[in-house]
Amino acid sequence: MDVQVEVAREASEELVAALGRLLPQLSSTAEPLDRAAVERMVSCPATTVLVARTGGTIAGTLTLVLFPVPSGLRGRVEDVVVDGAARGRGIAASLTTEAVRIAREAGARTVDLTSRPDRTAANRLYERLGFRARESTVYRLPVAGRTSRPSDR
Repeated sequence: MDVQVEVAREASEELVAALGRLLPQLSSTAEPLDRAAVERMVSCPATTVLVARTGGTIAGTLTLVLFPVPSGLRGRVEDVVVDGAARGRGIAASLTTEAVRIAREAGARTVDLTSRPDRTAANRLYERLGFRARESTVYRLPVAGRTSRPSDR
């Protein structure tokens, strides 16, 4: 199957609909995106939204974030999702390879990503593409909807 990867340049109806179909396959808690939210993503200078097409249909997406920090330009791959009906056809590999190419061309020192341990196929793919697990602990603090600081409890 032929896979074409391209940068999403606008919040088209097609992209909004594709994200509406794909995002629930990635996260059961993610809020649906409206056109304004998709426009914020594709117009943000720090993000590159990639879409993969098979047979003319968007079958997968990936968001690359490039950000400068004191130690250099860094890249981060977020929200890789391929439609369940199209998995196993090299779509995630094509998306990730293109994201790494863009990051390298921009001068990024590293590209990071995270993947849950139970996503064994995805983890094998990332290792096959040259990513290596790091000795690191990831911390997360949900901030949406918070009204008090932890010390206030």
